[in-house]
This record gives sequence, structure tokens and C-alpha cells, in this order.
Amino acid sequence: MLSQRKEKTLHDRMERLGINESDITERFVRSSGAGGQKVNKTSTCVYLKHIPSGIEVKCQKERSQVLNRFLARRILADKIEQVQLGKKSEEAKRIAKIKRQKRKRSKRAKEKILRAKKIQSEKKKSRSFKLEDE
Repeated sequence: MLSQRKEKTLHDRMERLGINESDITERFVRSSGAGGQKVNKTSTCVYLKHIPSGIEVKCQKERSQVLNRFLARRILADKIEQVQLGKKSEEAKRIAKIKRQKRKRSKRAKEKILRAKKIQSEKKKSRSFKLEDE
């Protein structure tokens, strides 16, 4: 289910970031959504709060409480790392990339795209089969 190597890697990462288990408040809550009777009867959703930073995480991705505990700690480490590193973190880089992709295109770029579309449509029109009256 969960390898010792993954757990050790996460533990080392948390240690490097200065996250102590004593600084984390952990609660188990009933999950919601898909999963049927198993999810409705057991508390598999994990809620973590890092007391020094005030960061809260809730994880209910899996049906297993053990796996959700691991995933919640990993998410918490990601968030704390993002706060500590700021712009340098991977998440910030990913968000910046998405913002660049969604940015409005320049007028020249739009015209270039429209010219390419026009050429493509002309090609398609020339390929079409034409019926002639006899």
C-alpha cells in the first residue's frame, strides 16, 4: 500500500522544512462523495492544522485513512514549502506558467493565427468534391 521509502522521503522533507509532528493537530472526519457505505460509516477524511503557520489541510482522496494521512502530510509540506520559498517554489512556477498561457494575445499574434486559419480553410475548400450540372 504505502512503501517505507515514500514515508521516509516525506519524513525527511518535513524535517528539512522544520515541520514537527508535535506542531500538527490531526483529526479524522467522515468523508463525503463517492465511496458508498464504506465512506459513510468510517472516518477516512484527514484534517491537519500546522499550529505555527496556521495552514490547514483536508484530504479525502482515497478510501484508506492511512493513505489519506500520508497525502495530507504531503500537501501540508507543499503548502509550507510554497510559503517559505515564495516565487521559487514549483507551485508558483506552475501558476505563473498558466497565467502566461492565459494572457491576452497581441493584435499581431491574433492576425497571424487568423491568417493561418484562412489558409487552412482555403485548402479544405479546394479539396471538396464539386457536382456539376449536365
